[in-house]
Amino acid sequence: MKSASAWIERLSRYAPLGAEDKALLEQAVAAPRLYAAQEALAKAGDPAEFAFVVLDGLACEFKLLPDGRRQILGYLFAGDMSDGRQSLMPRWSHAMCVLWPARVALLSPELLHRLDQRPGIARAIGRYSLVKQAITREWLVNVGHRTAFERLSHLMCEIYVRLETVGLTRDLTFDLPLTQAELGDTLALSAVHVNRTLMELRRLKILTFQNRQATIHDYPSLRAAAGFDPHYLQLEPDSPTGYAG
Repeated sequence: MKSASAWIERLSRYAPLGAEDKALLEQAVAAPRLYAAQEALAKAGDPAEFAFVVLDGLACEFKLLPDGRRQILGYLFAGDMSDGRQSLMPRWSHAMCVLWPARVALLSPELLHRLDQRPGIARAIGRYSLVKQAITREWLVNVGHRTAFERLSHLMCEIYVRLETVGLTRDLTFDLPLTQAELGDTLALSAVHVNRTLMELRRLKILTFQNRQATIHDYPSLRAAAGFDPHYLQLEPDSPTGYAG
């Protein structure tokens, strides 16, 4: 598997990419760095010097409260990137770290400018950024109005679709290297509440999550429980990743 394959596959969902576009994307991430779990990519207040592309592994964006509590704002799976416009600001307003060992490419403003000169790439990254904003809005609704059962079900549906899009699922099973505490930081729930909700999903034979792996046993029921509508992810209508079933 080429290093940029997941990134190219994800961006290709949002605009056609020609051979030269793909070659440039490959070149852009040809020298990634390896980060260990819990290693920082950026801290709030750091100079905004780079954008990040996760080639494999898992990273997240988050905010820390003064007392140390953490709200995870977004996940970056293989093929995901931070907002390329961040470098337009002098400093990071939030933080990023790796949750599971990851290879991450750093994109300088100069490199981002080169990518932006290619209309296909510029359109794909622009639309991808809008989808990330849509995901943020769904997460806001999650913590604001959905019950714990709905929150967790919705998150699992979304993660499944996002991973399936780039070929990182096996039927209805996917790797999810998150702890229950990290899920709690995402859903604004305690680890105990997350555990109880996972047990309920398992009791209902809808989903199991163990050994950093999730298996969906009843996808229609999981979608119904979440009220999950994948249209905000802006996938093609004939995609196998969420419009049907």
